[in-house]
Amino acid sequence: MLDYTDLPAGFSYPALFVRVVELGLTNLEPWRFLEDEFLRGRHLGLIERYPSRRLVPFARRQDNDDVACWDLAEGGIVIIHDFASPGYELRARLPNFSAWLRMAIDDLIDFSPED
Repeated sequence: MLDYTDLPAGFSYPALFVRVVELGLTNLEPWRFLEDEFLRGRHLGLIERYPSRRLVPFARRQDNDDVACWDLAEGGIVIIHDFASPGYELRARLPNFSAWLRMAIDDLIDFSPED
């Protein structure tokens, strides 16, 4: 998680997100929660690459450049295809973290080999 000094004014992590991190459920292959310098670097990079957006990243897909972020301007969660040209970066929009978590679990099931 970003340190409170790095978070945009007025933003706080949702309770479910904090609980998921506390439980250690941060590797939902192909999604992995961003941590430490990787989180700070991605956050600063998104600000630089997409200055018109107000994003707080929290996870990235390991098999491509997709990043899950809170969208502070429009609400909810967005999946940003990082490094795409501005205007072409939006891959998906979800209403909240719960919806993203359900999607990530479905991706985990789809990504895993069958028994």
